[in-house]
Amino acid sequence: MIGNGRHAIGRVTAFLRGHPAPVTYAIIALCCVTFVLSPSSGLNPSYGTGDHLLTAQSAYFERWGVLPAELFTGSPRAALTPATALFVHGSWIHLLGNMLFLYVFGAMVEERMGHLAYALFYLISGYLALLGYAIAHAGSEQTLVGASGAISAVLGAFLYLFPDARVTSVFPFLLFLPLRFPAWVVLPFWVALQWAAAGQDSQGPGVAYLAHLVGFSVGFLWAWVRYRSRAKVRAAPATATEGDSQP
Repeated sequence: MIGNGRHAIGRVTAFLRGHPAPVTYAIIALCCVTFVLSPSSGLNPSYGTGDHLLTAQSAYFERWGVLPAELFTGSPRAALTPATALFVHGSWIHLLGNMLFLYVFGAMVEERMGHLAYALFYLISGYLALLGYAIAHAGSEQTLVGASGAISAVLGAFLYLFPDARVTSVFPFLLFLPLRFPAWVVLPFWVALQWAAAGQDSQGPGVAYLAHLVGFSVGFLWAWVRYRSRAKVRAAPATATEGDSQP
């Protein structure tokens, strides 16, 4: 039995060495499978169609998403929702946009942090991002779902760890021309867009721009505290893709 156990551990270790970002890819797979099986995708016939599907979607978001008005009532179930909401998405565009950003930026951050540390970083920073949004909208009864806050934290960590990595970006106001800029140019620009959008959000919760800002700040500070005593990685030119969709 001991020999078999050591053999299994060896196989897992070899797998991790050959796959630099298994946690990132596992998160992407989990989010995709969760979405396809949920009423949000419209592909699961067990939820019906029409009004039945809409009712199922509403119940699904209320069960697994963050409801700010209930988060601070002391309910253990509500306290867990900032973690479960990270794996729930409301539409195909919502899912695919988030997973694209995670795929592009997550692998390098995971490789730098290590698999377990990265997994804890993703969950904790994502939880704090949604918690921060809920605090700012404590009376809201609109549910909040999505990996945006955690992925924004990944972007913040990426900026600190790989400031010179080249990011291929597409900006609508530049006629969608693909241009390459270092991360220290692209990501602060993205933050500025989130800040401007959050400042205009005077009609209550919508797109969780504030969660993006909180997540990005947590990710950057996490990397700064954890790695400030070490030399930052000066990455070789890396290709990433950024469109005008928000994570």
